Amino acid sequence: MSFEQAPVARAQLLLRKPVAAVFEAFVDPAITSRFWFSKGSGRLEPGAQVRWDWEMYGIGTDVEVRAISPDRRILIQWDGPDNPTEVEWTFEPRGPDRTWVDVVNRGFLGEPARQLEQALDSTGGFALALAGAKIWLEHGIEPRFVLDRHPGALVEAWKGR
Repeated sequence: MSFEQAPVARAQLLLRKPVAAVFEAFVDPAITSRFWFSKGSGRLEPGAQVRWDWEMYGIGTDVEVRAISPDRRILIQWDGPDNPTEVEWTFEPRGPDRTWVDVVNRGFLGEPARQLEQALDSTGGFALALAGAKIWLEHGIEPRFVLDRHPGALVEAWKGR
């Protein structure tokens, strides 16, 4: 198997909320934990080092904030030091109450087949995160997508929730 360029993960979705509200949902862990990870140690701010946990699976990752442009862009590195990749969110207003969100995850390591596997898994994960953000921000419903994505992998304390 050969690739002309390394694979990237990409997910995009229109959220029917103002760009400031959508951006805030991704930098404030009190909001993000309603639709993606279960716990975050702090806001995403330039130069910040935070921890994101998916307690339902007993996993987490350290996040290094590389760049923030309010209401426009978030750039992080995560899953380091063993498997660091870069994640970039861009936020584009589409009128006063709509925001186009584009998430790109790049820099997968390993053999080409492993890179492709990681990119596909990441694409699915970010698609669910964006769909969850949409449901939470537009309707105030906690979607449980991430909790229900791998029910066989739930840690004991989360089973049956």
